[in-house]
Order: sequence, then structure tokens, then C-alpha cells
Amino acid sequence: MELLRENGHSSIATLAAYPAQSGRELQERIRQHTAHTGVLGLGYVGLPLALEMAHAGFQVTGIDLVKEKVDAINSGISYIPDVAGETLREAVHAGQIRATQSLAAAEKLDTLNICVPTPLRKNKDPDLSYVIAAVEAIRNHIRPGQLIILESTTYPGTTREVVLPILEDSGLKVGRDFFLAYSPERVDPGNQQYTTRNIPKVIGGATPRCTKMAALFYEQFVEKVMPVSSTDCAEMVKLLENTFRSVNIALANEMALTCHSLGIDVWEVIEAAKSKPFGFLAFYPGPGLGGHCIPVDPYYLTWKARMNGAEPRLIELAGTINSHMPDFAVRGIGDALNDRRKCLKGAKILGLGAAYKRDTNDVRESPAVSIMEALRDKGASIYFSDPYVPAITIKGQMLKSLSLTAEIVQSMDCVAVLTDHSAFDYGLIANSASLIFDTRNALKNFPRANVVRL
Repeated sequence: MELLRENGHSSIATLAAYPAQSGRELQERIRQHTAHTGVLGLGYVGLPLALEMAHAGFQVTGIDLVKEKVDAINSGISYIPDVAGETLREAVHAGQIRATQSLAAAEKLDTLNICVPTPLRKNKDPDLSYVIAAVEAIRNHIRPGQLIILESTTYPGTTREVVLPILEDSGLKVGRDFFLAYSPERVDPGNQQYTTRNIPKVIGGATPRCTKMAALFYEQFVEKVMPVSSTDCAEMVKLLENTFRSVNIALANEMALTCHSLGIDVWEVIEAAKSKPFGFLAFYPGPGLGGHCIPVDPYYLTWKARMNGAEPRLIELAGTINSHMPDFAVRGIGDALNDRRKCLKGAKILGLGAAYKRDTNDVRESPAVSIMEALRDKGASIYFSDPYVPAITIKGQMLKSLSLTAEIVQSMDCVAVLTDHSAFDYGLIANSASLIFDTRNALKNFPRANVVRL
């Protein structure tokens, strides 16, 4: 595959001599899998998406401004646990995937999926700066016959109110000269059962023609697509999904707090309740929410709701409850030590897991990190072990992950299970630790006196 040099960066020249210039041409290229596809943003969403396109036979250009990611992909090295290194290497060696830092590569593409971050500002308002920067860059390279799809989670109206005007500022008309759609990412990192390929894809286009074009595209590498009436509807679908989880996790967390005050085992309560074959769906308490979705997305919805005169009190209260769980875990660890005539200040505590959820290396918004920071603030000596995270920074100090051995576990005053990675040897932990504070019910099969559950 030919490499061009642009502004000191590499970009990929399309294998096709002439990119699609009309909707009919684009449809044919998609059906024949000769369309040159692209993904902007090569993180937990973008890289697996690019790989599925490659598996379907498309030539894929990945675009990311982070040089380390681009170099890793072009070397066939995966930095995401859900993407096997061997699978990525095969796609790279076959010429199906190449990566570049050059946004000008978008000009050579027939389709482009935007998978950039959408964080919150300090006041919990949406931060669309990454989306806007990406779309403005695309506007400078957009041409007739292209399909642009936004996958980044955002509030209803973003595609229509923000993305579309920027792209049409190029002089091209949506639905006639180019196609625009929104399709929410539904990636669940660490989930081996549901992946990019078999999770149904919701699609909403800026026009009916846009919806049909986007649906045709996803049908080539996703098992099921579900078109909806508009980009606004598709954007709202994602926020409903994640708000549903946030609210129900908050209920489970509040039940944990209530059960604790009443001396009842919340885990036993949930297990018994889930035996009901209808009207109940089990959610579980934990040390707090992490990652880029559940702690963030509901605030996109509440911001938009307030802008339109609604009062989303339940959603905001759920966020407040979930945000207080790290503090509850810290108090629980201190109480467990106190019950054993030990002081939190000066105690040696091993945090098991730094990632925000099991079997991933993602530490964004991780409650595990927040808990370890709070414990250190209270004078504890903090150590951690995580098979996916080699190092973290706690209050300016870098900590390296320790190998989990019986000797290390025995040397600790308390072992706190903060992330329930499946790779942990829970039998070794149960047999070696003098005290375990389990925030995930990971040691439910080890009912020992040394185990204290959240």
C-alpha cells in the first residue's frame, strides 16, 4: 500500500484510482467491499471497529493524533485487551489496516467513522471540543460521495445542530452530495460474548437517504442494524441505555448502604430477589462507577434536559449516590481494620485492581484509583496489583503493579478487592490475607472470617 508524505506525517493512498463521487458509486463500492473506509480515533471503540471492517474485506485507514497509537498499529501491536495482537498483525500484514496521524487522509476515504472522546467539563457540562475539531478538519477535506458517521456519545441534537452545519459550510449538501449519520457506540470492554460484530447497530441519518446508506454500510460487517427516524433519536438511545444502568446501579448502591445500616447482607438479598422470573433485573453495588460512559453520559442528558426546561432529578440523584461510593468503601476499610485493633494510618493496604472494570486496562474515572488516593490521604501505605495496568500515579507518586504472591499478600494489613479481574487467584488471596475488604463480592465462594464485604 502506497504511503504519501503530508506535513511530515504518513497518510494512506487509496487503492482505488478514483474515490466515489456519487451516492450510486458509493453504494456499489460498499456492496463490493471496495470502499476505502476510515476510522478517526483509535481507542476502545475505534480500533475494534476498524478491525471488523478489515475482516469484511475493506481497506481501512485509521487516523489518530497520538503517534504512539499509530506506530503500535502499524507494527501490529495491540494496546487494547479486546483486540488480540495476532489478529491485528494479520490485518496489518495483509494490508487491510494502516494508521496515520494525518487528518488529510480523510480526503481519500469513501466512509469515515468518528470515534473521538466526549468528556465533561469541570462543571459537568458537555465538552464537544474533540468532536468539533475532528469535524472542522474533515470539512477541509470532504468531497462528494462520502459517508460520515459520528459514533461518539453525545446529547440529542449534536449531529444536527453542531456537526451538520460545519460540514455543509464546505458548500456540499447533505443527502445529495454527502451522507451523514449517527450510530452510538455500544462497546462493552472486557465482554467476550458481545462484541462490535454481534451487538445490534442503531442508525439515524440526517436524511432518509443518509440512513439507508449508513445501514447498508454497517450491514457489511455487523450482524444486525436497527434504523431509527433521526440522528436525535439515535443519540437519545445511547443516553437512555447508559442512564438506565446508572440509575439501577445507584439503586443497588443505596440498597447496600441501607442494608449495611440494618446489618443485612445486600449480596444475599440481591441473589434471592433475582430468583423472581419477571419484574426484576439484578444490578450490583460496588465501589463506584468508572470508565468514559456511565459516569459521564447521564450528564449529557441532564444538561440537554435543563436547556429545554426539564428537571431530571432522578438522573442527577443517581449520579450523586454513585459518586459517594468510593468514600463508603474507604470508611468500610477503616472500620474493618479498626475491628481488628489496627489503625488505618500506617496500615499497609494492597489494592487489587486499578482498572474501572474487570479484565480491562482502562483506568479512566476508575473508583479503584480514587479509593487508593483517599486511603493514602489518610496515612495508609498503598500498594496495588493489576495484571492489565503496569503502573498508576497516586498523588504524584508512580506505583508499579506487584506480582500477586502469597508472601506479598501475607505482608499486608488489608487487601482491598477493587476490581474483580478474572485472572486473580482468589483462593490464594483468601488463604493468605489476614483481612480482605471485598467491594465486588469476588470472594463469594470463600466465606471466611477474614473476608468483609461491601
